[in-house]
Amino acid sequence: MDGGDVQLVDVSEDGVVTVQMMGACGGCPMSMLTLKAGIERIVKSQVPEVTDIVAV
Repeated sequence: MDGGDVQLVDVSEDGVVTVQMMGACGGCPMSMLTLKAGIERIVKSQVPEVTDIVAV
């Protein structure tokens, strides 16, 4: 495990999911790749109503 985590912040009515990258993920330069190529891809495949995932 890398010591990183993701916290759900909000889900808007138009399907935008807002998350906060925490721990090691918070300052990692690879966090956006993790978010877009990993988390977003998996969530969208399981929940088609999700239109985007953004980090705050």
